[in-house]
Amino acid sequence: MKTTNRDMEPKTNRTTEPTTTRTREPPTRTMESMTTRTTAFTTTRTMEPTTTTTRSTDPTSSSRETSSTFLYFAYGSNLLKERLTLKNPSATVHCVARLKDYRLVFGNHKGRASERWHGGVATIEHSPGDEVWGVVWRLSVTDLESLDSQENVTLGAYSPVELNVKTTEQDLSCRTYIMNSCVYAPPSPQYLKVMVMGAAQNGLPQEYQAKLRAIKTNMYEGPLHVMDELERAWHKVAHSPASL
Repeated sequence: MKTTNRDMEPKTNRTTEPTTTRTREPPTRTMESMTTRTTAFTTTRTMEPTTTTTRSTDPTSSSRETSSTFLYFAYGSNLLKERLTLKNPSATVHCVARLKDYRLVFGNHKGRASERWHGGVATIEHSPGDEVWGVVWRLSVTDLESLDSQENVTLGAYSPVELNVKTTEQDLSCRTYIMNSCVYAPPSPQYLKVMVMGAAQNGLPQEYQAKLRAIKTNMYEGPLHVMDELERAWHKVAHSPASL
């Protein structure tokens, strides 16, 4: 009797349980796995287009804006890299360029003095025969909102525009900003200092740098929070491993 029981029990386990597992569970798991993978792949491609895809289909993409970056023409305090990257860390120098038939002026939106700079700030206005030199920066679109905020676009102080600037080799379409309802006012010495430093940093023409240095200021001598921020940025750069 003991021998008969041993022979019957293992046979029942082998024929009933393994067969059920092989015929029912694997097909269900395979279909669920395939469905999950297909959905995830489709969602990623649709909602997160990559820059790599854009560049691979455009042989001249190295000289154009991609879907993830834009070109910005700076002519004021953002000539200085440390100033621009305080709030826009993705900025990298693309080139130096000039804007024809415009001139550089200083003022305040509706005559309201800048709390940040305690004086007039830079803007441009159409002026046939004149030109404004500046730096073309390439930025990530993730910094676009920050840049607009710096220029007080939502408050109506500046409006973003697209203008063509010239380099030694080509014309570039760039984003820049023009003040609305400008009331002329001289800049503070600190503001002009940042502009002059940025012009020298990026190698703007010497004649243009001399014109910037000759601009008269309002002689403001008080403290400016933004200058404290720049001092910290300069100190950080001076003590970074790359500068040692």
